[in-house]
Amino acid sequence: MIPGSLRARLTLLVTVAVALAVAISAGACFMIVRQQLYEQVDRQLGSPPGKDPGGQLAYLQRECSPVPSDEEHYGPQRSTQLIFADGRPSCYVGPALVVTEDDKWVAAGGRDHPHNGLTEDGREMRILTEHVGPGMAVMDAVPLGDLRDTLREVALLLGGVAALGILVAATAGLLVARAALRPVGRLTRAVEHIAQTEDLDTRIPVKGNDEIARLSSSFNAMTTALAGSRERQQQLVADAGHELRTPLTTLRTNIDLLLRSEQTGRRLDPAAKERLLVNVKAQFAELTTLVGDLLQLARGDTDHEPHVELAFHEVVTAAVERARLRGAEVATELSPWYVVGNAASLERAVLNLIDNAAKFSPGGKVEVRLRHGWLTVRDHGPGLPEEELPHVFERFWRSPSARGLPGSGLGLAIVAQAVAEAGGNVSLANAPGGGAIATVDLPGTLIRNSDADKSH
Repeated sequence: MIPGSLRARLTLLVTVAVALAVAISAGACFMIVRQQLYEQVDRQLGSPPGKDPGGQLAYLQRECSPVPSDEEHYGPQRSTQLIFADGRPSCYVGPALVVTEDDKWVAAGGRDHPHNGLTEDGREMRILTEHVGPGMAVMDAVPLGDLRDTLREVALLLGGVAALGILVAATAGLLVARAALRPVGRLTRAVEHIAQTEDLDTRIPVKGNDEIARLSSSFNAMTTALAGSRERQQQLVADAGHELRTPLTTLRTNIDLLLRSEQTGRRLDPAAKERLLVNVKAQFAELTTLVGDLLQLARGDTDHEPHVELAFHEVVTAAVERARLRGAEVATELSPWYVVGNAASLERAVLNLIDNAAKFSPGGKVEVRLRHGWLTVRDHGPGLPEEELPHVFERFWRSPSARGLPGSGLGLAIVAQAVAEAGGNVSLANAPGGGAIATVDLPGTLIRNSDADKSH
C-alpha cells in the first residue's frame, strides 16, 4: 500500500470511525456496569429492609464499642459507626471510619449521603451516612476491594473486545477500500494507457449506475470527443494540404516560367507576362483567403474575444456595407435584435452568407431580412439539388456547379461555427420561386437588457 494513497486514507478513515464507535460503546458499557455495581453496594448499606432506623440505633448502642476493632481481628467485611454532630466520641462496630464534615452535616439533620471514604487505616470503603436521631447518624460501610477488582476485570475485558473490534475494523476497511476502489483502479489504468499510447479508442466498461459508473461514462464521452476532435483536426490538415496544393503548384509554375524567361534571355510578350503576373497575384489572394479561413476554423472555442451583448441588426448592417463595397446589390429589411456573441465572428458569418448568395444571384442581387431574431439571406440563382443541401456547411465541400467559381469551400463552414458559438442554428434551403435562402436563428431580445434594467 502506497502511503498517502486513496486506499490508505479510506482504510484509515474506516478504522478510525469504527475505533471511535467501539471506544464510545466500551466506555458507555463500563460506566453502566460501574453504576450498577455501586447501586448494588449501596443497597447493601443502611437499615435492613423491614428494620427502622430506631431499631438499628438501639442495636448499635447495645453492640458498639467506644474502641474500634482491629481490622485484621475483625472478621466481617463491614463496618458500622455511630457519630454525633457535636463531635463527641463515636462508638464502633468494626474498624474506625474517617468522619468528614459532610458526615457531621448528615448527623445534624442533613440528607443521607452515600459516598466513598476510608478507614483510619487507609482502606477504601463505600459509606452510607444516615440520620437516625437528633444530632446522630450511622455510618455504614463495606470495603470496595471486590468492586474495584470487578471493575478492573470488566475494563480489561472491554479493552480486549475494543482492540479486537479495531483490528477487525481495519481489516474490513482494507477489504472495503479494495472492493470500492477496484473500478477506480480500472479507470486509472485506462487513463495511464491512453497517456502512454494516445489510443483514444480505449473504452471503460460501465457497470451499474453509481458514481463510478457515471465517471466511467463521462470519461468514455471525453475520449470520444477528443478522438472526434483529433479526427477533425487531421481531416482539416489533409483537406488544407489538398486545397493548398493547387494554388501552390500554379504559383510555382508561373514563377518558374518567369525565371526561365529571365535566365534564358527569351523575353515574354508583355501581354503574356502581364497575364502571368495577374495570375500570380490572384493565386496569392486565393492563398491569403484560404489561410485566413483555415485560421478561423482551426482556432479553439476559447481562442476568441469574450461574448458580450450586442445589437445584431448593427452587425448585419456593417456586413451589408462591406458586401456592397465588393459589388453586391443588397436589399435589406432589418428590425432591432440584441444577442450575446462576438461581433467580429458574426459579421464575418453574415458577410460570407451575402458573398455566397451574390456569387449565384444574377447581378449579385441579394435580399437580407432580420425579423425577431430570424436572419434570412436569399439569392435568385438556380438553387441547389436536394441531395447537396446536407453538405453545404461541410469544410471544403463545393457544389459541382460552383467549382469553377472563386472560393475555398470554407465560407459556409465558418458561418456554421460562428453561429454555433453564439448558441444559434443555421440552415440552407431552396426558396419558393427559385434561388436559395439561408436562415440564421439566434437567441436574443427585442430590447437591450441594460435598457430593460434601467426602465425597472
